[in-house]
Amino acid sequence: MTARALCYSFSPKPNVPPDISIPKRSLGSGLRPVSPVRFRVRVQNRGQYCCVVRVSGGGERRGGKVFADVKSEPYELSETVKEELESVADEVSWLEQFPKRWIIVILCFSAFLLCNMDRVNMSIAILPMSAEYNWNSATVGLIQSSFFWGYLLTQIAGGILADTVGGKQVLAFGVIWWSIATALTPIAAKLGLPFLLVVRAFMGIGEGVAMPAMNNILSKWIPVSERSRALALVYSGMYIGSVTGFAFSPFLIHQFGWPSVFYSFGSLGTVWFAVWLSKAYSSPAEDPELRPEEKKLILAGNASKEPVKVIPWGQILSKAPVWALIVSHFCHNWGTFILLTWMPTYYNQVLKFNLTESGLFCVLPWLTMAFSANLGGWIADTLVSRGVSVTRVRKIMQTIGFLGPAFFLTQLSHVNSPAMAVLCMACSQGTDAFSQSGLYSNHQDIAPRYSGILLGMSNTAGVLAGVLGTASTGYILQHGSWDDVFKVSVGLYLVGTVVWNVFSTGEKIID
Repeated sequence: MTARALCYSFSPKPNVPPDISIPKRSLGSGLRPVSPVRFRVRVQNRGQYCCVVRVSGGGERRGGKVFADVKSEPYELSETVKEELESVADEVSWLEQFPKRWIIVILCFSAFLLCNMDRVNMSIAILPMSAEYNWNSATVGLIQSSFFWGYLLTQIAGGILADTVGGKQVLAFGVIWWSIATALTPIAAKLGLPFLLVVRAFMGIGEGVAMPAMNNILSKWIPVSERSRALALVYSGMYIGSVTGFAFSPFLIHQFGWPSVFYSFGSLGTVWFAVWLSKAYSSPAEDPELRPEEKKLILAGNASKEPVKVIPWGQILSKAPVWALIVSHFCHNWGTFILLTWMPTYYNQVLKFNLTESGLFCVLPWLTMAFSANLGGWIADTLVSRGVSVTRVRKIMQTIGFLGPAFFLTQLSHVNSPAMAVLCMACSQGTDAFSQSGLYSNHQDIAPRYSGILLGMSNTAGVLAGVLGTASTGYILQHGSWDDVFKVSVGLYLVGTVVWNVFSTGEKIID
């Protein structure tokens, strides 16, 4: 192979033999060499060969730069040189060798951690806020549900934008938007209830695009064989975010007042935003630093490569598994969001825990979810790798995600101690987290190119469940009891189990 090359001179690194050598000779001012000049260039390679570049002919000086015709030849390395190259490779930092797809997963994990930190802080702060502003249970339920007004509006829009524009930009917008809204919450509360409702709805707008954008990004970056583990890790960021929010909110409120929770949590989003813009890309094809072997692995095990130009709405809406996702997501989120928003109040009113204890005991169920989500992801990927069909794996995992919470919520009315009540809550949430390897992984199974849109559709139903469930809980508590609240959740879990096992599939149904 011959080519014309621009020749530079390099200084060798300390303690490393020179990469380039040239025989010493005096050429005289303005003279060209009369015989070929030989350069020896060492190229770091994982194989057994390096490249020797020979400069044939005199070379040409042009504008202070030297050009020459070059020819490359394979050269087998001696054992000494091999050891030398291996020692140089060892100097590469572990971060440079770390798979880029899992850096994307960790950044998405961090975004979801912030997402739930900013969401659950209101669940703790609402207690001193309602005392300061004299809010009753119905008003508290209205404030808690106002977040879902904005969250509901941007699910499908976020999915469309992510699948057509790119997940990186959409997720970046979402994080910075909800962080600003979080920081403005104390100011809005002082101005009056309407202002607070608007700011909470604005916060929901930002968080509404996060899940569709993340789903789009992972559908392009993560091979099918790693899908359950990657999604489980990202969604466990939500659970760790809930743990962090519930753990630190009481301390901040006690030391600095309830506004400090919103100011401190909201400011963290700017740090994530800066890192995300510098490190993340919407797809492997856009990343100039991605190693070729990793790009090959991702593209070989991933069907979602080309951006979406036309959305086949008719085909999507005509598929029974799509509607199974939508209905199951509604049934799942009804119970999940009630526990997310009303758990501290339940601990305070029923179990008689104070503010600090409510926050601390709320941590336990979310820790359980973080653990069991990743356990479920590992189990699901292992089953798939051993030949179990994706359909069967998704049905098994989601059945656990429905019947587990249903069983443990029914036990709450039979326990006599706060410790047993907290244990039931933890077990309910822990089994709920198996849904990350069930319905939450299924969007990428059945429609990988439209996974953002599909998640936006199903999560719209899930958010609607959050709006109705959170608001109706306040109404039920004024006219009934917590047992009535849990009975509704259990009923919907059972409906979701039937629908999922009858109509869902793990096969791709939309190209």
